[in-house]
Amino acid sequence: MNEAALLEKLIKIEALFAGAATEGERISADLARQRILLRLQELLPKDPPIEYRFTFRDMWSRKVFVSLLRRYDLMPYRYRGQRYTTVMLQAPKSFVAETLWPEFQKISSELDTYLQEVTDRIVKEVLHEDSSDAIIVDRPLQIGSEQGSALKNPINPRDEKPGMLSDMKDTGPARKKRKKKRKKKRRNR
Repeated sequence: MNEAALLEKLIKIEALFAGAATEGERISADLARQRILLRLQELLPKDPPIEYRFTFRDMWSRKVFVSLLRRYDLMPYRYRGQRYTTVMLQAPKSFVAETLWPEFQKISSELDTYLQEVTDRIVKEVLHEDSSDAIIVDRPLQIGSEQGSALKNPINPRDEKPGMLSDMKDTGPARKKRKKKRKKKRRNR
């Protein structure tokens, strides 16, 4: 999927939620927006706004949602002390349930698919063609063990520089012993 195809899909999603009746309306994003704004204005007297709290998994989803709110002249906010990924909103329940949230989910899904495709392509072209997940093991791997030697060692000892591995997190089983020794030394000082 290229960027132009993505933009066309997003416009069609908005037209779908606007209840567009003709082909011309489906193409025109501005007409779709106007229809949604009119629907929102009609709902306000019958369905008074209530406060919603939305929490997002990442800043990208949050950014899409906030932009969608502003597109429909809704005011996103958050209270002091709330996390950056939290968005507060006052809107009619039926508008949120029937239009806003379903539209956000479709747009977010399309963007996630697009970004995943772009990320996979760039990782394969630039870093390594195998971008699969890390393997799952039952217990920590030990250097020189059967389990550890079955895996290809990613570190070439000839390329290793002193201190190169010092930034890596120590997760081996001997970690607890070393930690205990350090605590004991601190107490004895």
